[in-house]
Amino acid sequence: MTIIGFVRHGITAWNKEGRAQGSSDIPLDDEGMEMAKRVSNRLANEQWDAIYTSPQKRASQTAEIIVDNMAGIELVVDDRLREVGGGMIEGTTEKERIEKWGEDWRRLDMGFELQESIISRGLAVLEEIKEKYPEQRILVVSHGSFIKRMLNELINDSTFDVSLDNTSLTIVDLQQDKSFCQLFNCTKHL
Repeated sequence: MTIIGFVRHGITAWNKEGRAQGSSDIPLDDEGMEMAKRVSNRLANEQWDAIYTSPQKRASQTAEIIVDNMAGIELVVDDRLREVGGGMIEGTTEKERIEKWGEDWRRLDMGFELQESIISRGLAVLEEIKEKYPEQRILVVSHGSFIKRMLNELINDSTFDVSLDNTSLTIVDLQQDKSFCQLFNCTKHL
């Protein structure tokens, strides 16, 4: 059984402003860098065999800080781990969306990435990880919406609707018939 440790990236200025980030390439702010150092210190005391990351700055910066604390661990950048494409809402706050498109903006075609595309690319990379690293522990540094969608696909008897905290750790045992979530949204390092 392969174990996946999902880590959400550190906080950004847009997170603080409530702006939809999606595929926008926003870097960590100073607080986000500190959060990444804290999760790095926590993970350095655990056994992990490789780190995969989204190429987007907020995730890749978090992953680079983590890998700097783990001698000799492989860091793999994979575009399939990127955040869900937010279409026309990227860069906007809820208030700005309501002002621009009205209270029912969620019912409009805003150009979001299709659910099927997100699930397909996410499950494909996780399957490759499982095949390449059987019986190993792999960190995946990615994004809140992407990670939640993967959890909902992997863990059949649960629904993960809670927003994941920045630099939270969620651990999943990938098993053949049924995967198991052993830790969810843990931020004890903060």
